[in-house]
Amino acid sequence: MEKQEWYRRIPKVDVLLETDGIRQYIPAYGYECVREAVRAELSDLRAQIAQFAEGAADEDVLLNEICVQDDAESGQSADFRILLTDRIGARLRRMQSPGLKKVLNGTGTILHTNFGRAPIGKEAASRVLETVSGYCNLEYDLEKGRRGERCGQIENILCEITGAEAAVAVNNNAAALLLILCTLAQGGEVIVSRGELVEIGGQFRIPDVMKQSGAGLVEVGTTNRTRLSDYETAVTETTKAILKVHTSNYRIIGFTEETSIEQLAPLREKYGIPLVEDLGSGALLDLTKYGLPGEPNVQDALRRGADIVCFSGDKLLGGPQAGIIAGKKEYIEKMRSNPLFRALRIDKITAAFLETILLEYRSMERALVRIPTLRMLTQNEKEIAEDAAELKILLEQAAFDAEIALYPCRSKVGGGALPVTELPSMAVGIRPSKISAETLSRRLRRLPIPVVTRIEDENVLVDARTFEMEYASEFVRMLKEAEIFSGKMCAEEER
Repeated sequence: MEKQEWYRRIPKVDVLLETDGIRQYIPAYGYECVREAVRAELSDLRAQIAQFAEGAADEDVLLNEICVQDDAESGQSADFRILLTDRIGARLRRMQSPGLKKVLNGTGTILHTNFGRAPIGKEAASRVLETVSGYCNLEYDLEKGRRGERCGQIENILCEITGAEAAVAVNNNAAALLLILCTLAQGGEVIVSRGELVEIGGQFRIPDVMKQSGAGLVEVGTTNRTRLSDYETAVTETTKAILKVHTSNYRIIGFTEETSIEQLAPLREKYGIPLVEDLGSGALLDLTKYGLPGEPNVQDALRRGADIVCFSGDKLLGGPQAGIIAGKKEYIEKMRSNPLFRALRIDKITAAFLETILLEYRSMERALVRIPTLRMLTQNEKEIAEDAAELKILLEQAAFDAEIALYPCRSKVGGGALPVTELPSMAVGIRPSKISAETLSRRLRRLPIPVVTRIEDENVLVDARTFEMEYASEFVRMLKEAEIFSGKMCAEEER
């Protein structure tokens, strides 16, 4: 068929809007929204015809139906009209569906940056919802009946846990470092090892943050070796701070030498220069007790001599996105007085989540159970294998057209934390019979509660370490309702 004939058989927008199939959507979605969906779907169809005519796209079911003419007046088959109506309905559902939705993580990456890093438990979320629904005493002292300090309770808990004199929280750790440098070093210089000029993600680099703060960068040492003498030689009367940056998202090994905060402490005493340490991941407990590699924690950094430390709230801490600054009160108070602090401060929702998570750390044993990130990091192999076996049984009982098997694998920490660490885990491997692993993976992402997996050897893997087992039965139910293992393409399928 000639391309122009294909175009001729595409119905007009106004004609489609008068059909019963399309009019049924108007009460639920509104006329304007339905009209926009019709226009968008027809535009996509025209583009698809153009690509197919040029050999750049494969023919699909809808294009096949255009070729079938069983209605002399419209030039369209009944199946074409039904399929087009279904696709418009699918588009409307996507348009009205929230873009931000719950995801079931089967990838095995615990702190998955694309999934919001640290997951928040249901119990914590429920407590936060109760707090932030309506009004809350964000900046109100209930005892004195007057304005209070925002996040005062957060500061109290942080000081109690870390031993810091004072603490504040801002939007994220990049904001924390920006505030520190702007407050302590604007117009002066900050000394940093060349081996610690990290990129923190999204093309944001330590030198860029420093430039934005108004502080000058003084690089010392080499990529792999920086000595105490390198720092001291670089000190001048314009030096405002020495910055240590923990390389939490990569490791340099081999012929290396690093100068610790403890070794730098005499320079602070000698020259009156504050020592700042960016810990990045921000652990509040000793992970080596649970078989994980050592990661510097906040308490140790302060005890070793750091005047100020900053770290993320949504990594190893297991909380919401936030940047936490803790250390000496004289410096923290200067940061509170900086106009930039108001621009970077956290809102009531972040404050409520952060406080809820920090309260769990008053009992480290409780934190390991009730903070999902810590629970997944420290979960033993036997428990993971039991969860995987349970999920395997549920999938086998559903008799899907696929091979189901247990699949030993390795989980990752993710989120720029513990970069070389892999954790032994167990996944359920699904090998579909009628569709490819890639198609199955795509269809899983289109479920009402999307399930994101990884593919190995044509097996779609659901890693039991990160998969929320309370949703196992719901997962199987969604698979049944969506007929997800069918070889038939549905209206929701990508073209």
